[in-house]
Amino acid sequence: MKPDKEAMKNLSDEEKVGLVSKAVRNIYLVRHGQYEIAETEDHKRILTALGREQAEITGDRIKEVLGDTITHVYISTKPRAMETGHIILKHLKEDIPVDYSELIWEGAPIAPIPEPEYWKPEPWEFFRDGARIEAAFRRFIHRAHPTQTEDSHEVVVCHGNVIRYFVCRALQNDPAGWLRYSLSNCSITHLVVRPNGNVTLRGFGEKGHLPPQMITYN
Repeated sequence: MKPDKEAMKNLSDEEKVGLVSKAVRNIYLVRHGQYEIAETEDHKRILTALGREQAEITGDRIKEVLGDTITHVYISTKPRAMETGHIILKHLKEDIPVDYSELIWEGAPIAPIPEPEYWKPEPWEFFRDGARIEAAFRRFIHRAHPTQTEDSHEVVVCHGNVIRYFVCRALQNDPAGWLRYSLSNCSITHLVVRPNGNVTLRGFGEKGHLPPQMITYN
């Protein structure tokens, strides 16, 4: 939240403090595990046995790094993301708030540049998905609300295209370049949003917690 400068002039110091962000948001974007990509129906696009193993190891890794500091978990309602998120949750403390969102479904965020040869969505797909994924970016990637007094650590389990678009937008890079990034299954991307609105990419697509033979991209 960025207060209006003119409006701030008429406020007391105490009132100004109440309008300014004070805490740091740490956002961990986790891509789902390997799934049955050959299936065409969403309810059948569930995790493979390897995908479930990837999620278990990722849950361990998040627990190891963050311990009990996690303040919220958000999960896409696509089956492969929900399955991944629920496996990860088994490794975390039981009282963490969990919310589910259709905004962070997989999709085609914006026509990529350069145009790929292997992936050509219809133009209407970018119009359908782009507005939703942009709304998701504004919903999840922003500075802390002024009422938040302590730094937060939030885990978002979602999809590769969503994460790549989020990173481009957060770093103020051309979002049309999102497809130039590559993310493995169950990789972890760490964005830091500071009170002044500056964003740092602390880690992108980290997969060192997975054994080499378990690294996949579908």
